[in-house]
Amino acid sequence: MRGRARFVLGRFGRASRFLRPAYAKGQLVAHTSTRFPVEPAVPGGRPHGVEARALVYDGELQPSLLVDKLPTLIRSRPPAGLGSARVSVVIPTFNEALNLPHIMPRIPNWVHEVLLVDGHSSDDTVAVARALWPSVRIILQDGRGKGNALACGFGAAEGDIIVMLDADGSTDPAEIPQFVQPLLDGADFAKGSRCVDGGGSTDLSALRSVGNSVLTSLFNLFYGRHYSDLCYGYNAFWSRCLQDMRVDCDGFEVETLIHVRIARAGLNVEEVASMEHERLHGESNLRVFRDGWRVLRTMVFGRFAFGPRAETARWLPPIFQELVRK
Repeated sequence: MRGRARFVLGRFGRASRFLRPAYAKGQLVAHTSTRFPVEPAVPGGRPHGVEARALVYDGELQPSLLVDKLPTLIRSRPPAGLGSARVSVVIPTFNEALNLPHIMPRIPNWVHEVLLVDGHSSDDTVAVARALWPSVRIILQDGRGKGNALACGFGAAEGDIIVMLDADGSTDPAEIPQFVQPLLDGADFAKGSRCVDGGGSTDLSALRSVGNSVLTSLFNLFYGRHYSDLCYGYNAFWSRCLQDMRVDCDGFEVETLIHVRIARAGLNVEEVASMEHERLHGESNLRVFRDGWRVLRTMVFGRFAFGPRAETARWLPPIFQELVRK
């Protein structure tokens, strides 16, 4: 990426998903929240107003990033009782430049910090994140996989409350207050669920749904819990839980590992209704049978682990690098 990010306001056409060519090639448009007239969809139609956000690049124009109906920037009051507690949002990413414009503007403006943990993306993920949220902290993970990325983010987070958020558009940042409130009310861990009243999914296939149901039932049997949805990664927790969680795996089984360890520690978990959406752009790295086997293996090994070693070992976060804006 060449040059600096700058804010530009322009015109969108309703009939097209992308910006009109009024923008010169090479401009960067970061998020705005100004209402302005938009050309009618049909000749002779009346103009209409929309809240618009868009991204173009200083460098090579990438029209696929230029979306005319991005989410409204969330400006809300903090949950009752938040007080001086600081909220950190951890977002693992790998080539998510197309998705971040839909995600980051919806993060509530009262969060203390946003940490983007990048797996050495080959696209403009970092530049897009900085354009959308100038104070974002960029963490480079030291290994591979979602588990390692989350561990790096957890280790770097400064907040009292940590929220786990996906970058692909499947989890809605506007739900963050719903996850924070149970923690303020006394829970140690707020666990997202697509399977309780108010939750749901537009992305869960029949095969994944059956697998999730079986794995959830086995987990409840092994650990005496009453979860409705095991394999969902939208969660929030007090940072003091990190020593109980001791995240030390690399793959998608990380959420199961976390739940195994907080169950063994006897932490108070409250489920929160959440709506899962389809990935906006790109392909998921999730593999049903491979990752299902990892989840099952994690549950079994956790259930039949003997001795105090795992429970008494002090967790140390992975070594990571933070990119500081010059």
